Amino acid sequence: MSTTRTDDRALELRKAIDRTGYYPEVVADGVRAAVAGEQVVSFFVHHEPTFDHDEVRRHLSVVVLTPSRLILAHTDEHPGDDLLPEPYTSTSTEAVRLSAVRSVVVTRMVANPSSGPGSPAEVVMTIGWGSVSRVDLEPAGCSDPQCDADHGYSGVLSADDFSLRVSAAADGADAVTSLLAFVEALSARTHAA
Repeated sequence: MSTTRTDDRALELRKAIDRTGYYPEVVADGVRAAVAGEQVVSFFVHHEPTFDHDEVRRHLSVVVLTPSRLILAHTDEHPGDDLLPEPYTSTSTEAVRLSAVRSVVVTRMVANPSSGPGSPAEVVMTIGWGSVSRVDLEPAGCSDPQCDADHGYSGVLSADDFSLRVSAAADGADAVTSLLAFVEALSARTHAA
């Protein structure tokens, strides 16, 4: 990912991908193609191993902020199957115009809140742009305990296109800080978009 701009963070992004040790050439190639030569303003790289029966499977999510877009890249590894007999990776990328981002939700979990503000132990970032929506319904009611009328349902419709959870215990305090920095940069850019 070469660039002539001094404020472009493409080289830092590549080093972060390399540090994961998770197929860095494959991941970087997918991210580079999706970024398409734009300046890298901010990024976050999240490597997450999961357990699949008796094997460990790894996943890598990379979110990149450019001046005009939000890039999401996700790489999974798979065992061989009928179509591809050898183990393989799949990388999916999505580019979203910043003007299309409808919401950036950040949930911070802070331990011992009575001690005052502290570093979050966990952060969840949820970004919505209208591609995927979730409906949570529950039976509606009224305050009369004797009422047996059907009040229908009430619910919440929320955009839930992309969500990422990072904890200090699993990912390290630096990962929590880095995700918060990414969210701050994204929120600032979507506010202006």
